[in-house]
Amino acid sequence: MLQLVNTGHKSLADYASIVSRGLMEEIKHLVEPIKGLRVLHLSATAFGGGVAEIQYTLIPLMRDAGLEVEWRIIHGQDEFFNVTKAVHNALQGDRRSLTQEDKEIFGRYNQLNAAQLDDADYDVIIIHDPQPVGVIEHFSSSKAKWIWRCHIDLSDPNPDVIDFLAPQISHYDAMIFHLRQYIPARPGLPPAFIWPPAIDPLAPKNMALSREDAAYILDQFGIDVERPLLTQVSRFDPWKDPLGVIDSYRLVKRKFPEVQLALVGSIAHDDPEGWDYYNRTVAYADGDPDIYILSNLNNVGSVEVNAFQVHSSVVIQKSIREGFGLTVSEALWKGRPTVAGRVGGIVTQIRDGETGRLVSSPEECAEACLEALRDPEQARRRALLGKEDVRRKFLTPRLLRDWLVLFNHLLGHDTSGAAAELIANV
Repeated sequence: MLQLVNTGHKSLADYASIVSRGLMEEIKHLVEPIKGLRVLHLSATAFGGGVAEIQYTLIPLMRDAGLEVEWRIIHGQDEFFNVTKAVHNALQGDRRSLTQEDKEIFGRYNQLNAAQLDDADYDVIIIHDPQPVGVIEHFSSSKAKWIWRCHIDLSDPNPDVIDFLAPQISHYDAMIFHLRQYIPARPGLPPAFIWPPAIDPLAPKNMALSREDAAYILDQFGIDVERPLLTQVSRFDPWKDPLGVIDSYRLVKRKFPEVQLALVGSIAHDDPEGWDYYNRTVAYADGDPDIYILSNLNNVGSVEVNAFQVHSSVVIQKSIREGFGLTVSEALWKGRPTVAGRVGGIVTQIRDGETGRLVSSPEECAEACLEALRDPEQARRRALLGKEDVRRKFLTPRLLRDWLVLFNHLLGHDTSGAAAELIANV
């Protein structure tokens, strides 16, 4: 069998004081017809990205609601993950196509992983992102409902690569995307459903942390806690544009010489390009003592990320392509002034000029950071409005509700009520 991920335990009751009573009642109503439903989540990694973070909260809450849920991880070697990284980049617009050898490697590993999966154990199988999307081809008589959950930006995919994946996606019962514009324009694909991801307000990364505790943690990494700090939290990836963040920081530093920059990321085992781009980022920083480039390899974990966000004068997410970018919601949830790229799901999290700033260049990013540094009280007021947006739209209980709606829909149960709008409007 494929590797099982231990996600621990969580209680829905712990969220009752954070989200609305109406949402909690809705969840209770939706789970009644499907209690005991056997659900499998299948993905490429249990570590290092936003998808994994969501799973560590969503799956325990699904269980607490009354479902039987597992999360398993596919097997793969470097040759496979090199191909899947190329697929990932191509789906976000990279013009490099796959070679015939790439396609054969992709298909072979999906077949090997399918051989270690018994679909009869599950009523619903959820495949996350493109890495295991081809597993379904080896279950032509499956009685389970299969869902492809795509977490990346498909608004301008490489046509050759999406054409390669489309026949595999066509076998699914449903697709889920963050935004409507991510739905591939290809015939024969299953119905698509649209909802945003969410953050866990009670996870170590997002739980309440005092400025004093945050300052103590940052001091351990050499940050001068008396000087302003800009922070970006993301993978070391060209789409997150850490080099552009450094350019923005250098422009800010001309006006605020005391400013510091922290680039805080992680390197996942399914991201072979991560090391290369990390090294490229270090080289681009050119030894500037006020630029701190940190990762999980420096013992930066969830609490440390929380501390960097809480203590930052401005949190940046200057992505140039982005599936959703939950670090934006994380920063707003902490009431921090936030500046982010005008791309992907970020534009659904920030109301430009009202809850934060959206930017499209290093120059715009620098100007928005300078604005927040010059008038921190106004920037803070915007961020607090953003926090209320996050409370209503981007917390995990709302995400659980969306999944329960879809499960009921696929199994033919009545989903009348407010939650049914999720399906009726798609």
